[in-house]
Amino acid sequence: MSSAPPIFTLTGNLLAERTLEFSSWAPGRTQRASRETFQVGGKGINVSRMLTRLGAPNTALCFAGGAPGAESEAWLRAHGFDYRAFATGAPTRSGTVVRGGEHGETTFLGPDVPPDAGAVRACAEFLDAQPSGAVLAVCGSLPGWAAADFDVLRDTLHRWPERGSLIVDTYGPPLVWLANEAAAFVRVNRTELETLFTPAERKLSGGELLRRARLHWRALRWAVSDGPAPVWFIAEHSDPETLPVPGVRQVSATGSGDVMLACVLFARFHRGLSWRDAVAWSLPYAAANAAHAGVAEFPLPSW
Repeated sequence: MSSAPPIFTLTGNLLAERTLEFSSWAPGRTQRASRETFQVGGKGINVSRMLTRLGAPNTALCFAGGAPGAESEAWLRAHGFDYRAFATGAPTRSGTVVRGGEHGETTFLGPDVPPDAGAVRACAEFLDAQPSGAVLAVCGSLPGWAAADFDVLRDTLHRWPERGSLIVDTYGPPLVWLANEAAAFVRVNRTELETLFTPAERKLSGGELLRRARLHWRALRWAVSDGPAPVWFIAEHSDPETLPVPGVRQVSATGSGDVMLACVLFARFHRGLSWRDAVAWSLPYAAANAAHAGVAEFPLPSW
């Protein structure tokens, strides 16, 4: 497309993450890693990372605080991110990934860190100042969502579809709220989708759940992943359908949903594909991510 819209990703729960690699390790004893790396995580950061690899300009929005937040911002700058961090009082959460040996990759996450009222307001004011036509992807958890501090951001998100495309890839209380906004596209996994339904409804097929989602919520289009199983997709005037996922030997599924969303946005807004075709185009990339360690670090397929 000749003039793709600006894309913003919003990460509500930034992660300052260290990966420790071992030749072997076991619980219950002291062990020395052979290698340590630092990276910044959070779903919106992952989406921005993949968009950048695809050559799609974007701006990553996040909340950052304390020494972990400063280290995260330094990493974002060093890795060429176009980002805007809204300062918050509490230190950014930290996490540790343990990798290597016979055990599967294991991730330890610190407690969620809600942004303070000033940071939430600064984020809302920044978004309100953006020109019409922009794409906003709300990604991951949003700690503190139910608090009154978030009223100003909820108001901004409610009005966003009037002047741009609202994209949703979140879970928990924010998903319940955002599903009832006029979002252009919702990407969730099966477990996250089921939280919107009763225990009895959760036994239904993905297609039937999406039919009900379209009836009960205002979001226009939905894509639901379920590991290596086919992805369910439904648009505003179509029946639900499944799209095949390429088979791979999984190394780490971390970030594959984020890669999928980034590729959907790229295919839709930069390549001009329909939403359905954009989802289909994204799936080889998501599978390739699952077949490699790290997030968005796999060799890019050709197109």
